[in-house]
Amino acid sequence: MIAVRPAEDRDAQDLLGLVALCFAEYPGCFVDPHDDVPDLVRPGTATATRGGRFWVVEDESGRVCASAALDWPEPGACEIHRVYVRPDRRRRGLARELVALAEQEGRAEGAARALLWSDTRFEDAHRLYEALGYARTGATRELGDVSGSREFGFVKDI
Repeated sequence: MIAVRPAEDRDAQDLLGLVALCFAEYPGCFVDPHDDVPDLVRPGTATATRGGRFWVVEDESGRVCASAALDWPEPGACEIHRVYVRPDRRRRGLARELVALAEQEGRAEGAARALLWSDTRFEDAHRLYEALGYARTGATRELGDVSGSREFGFVKDI
C-alpha cells in the first residue's frame, strides 16, 4: 500500500500546483482556484464540511504528488473525483491505488456503484478508468469553467 493521508488545509498550494501541472498538459486547459476548484483553497475544511473524503500522497520531499477524493452524491452511489498524479510520478500505480481506496471506502459506507466524471481531453485517464472496469455512461456535462471543460460520465458497480 502506498503512503496515503487525509488532505489538510496546509495542502492547498501543493494541490493547486498539482492540478495546474496536470491541466497544463492540455492546450486551453487552465485552473482558476476561486471559481473552478474552490474546494482546493481549503481542502481539509471543504471535505469535512461536505462529509467526503480526500486523500493525498506525498513524495520524498513532503510535496503532494497525487490525490483522490470521494463524495456521496446520491443514495447507494459514491463519486470519485480529484484523481491527479504528477507527471513524473505516473505509471507507478498511484492512481490505481487511490481509486481502489476510494472504492473500498465507498463500499464500506454502503455504495453499490461508483461514479466519476473526466474531462473529455484526459484520454489517458479514460483508458485507466476503463481498465479498472468503469464504463462510459454516455452522459456529458459542461462545467462552465475558464477552460470551457466538458466531461464524460463513467460508472462501475462496486
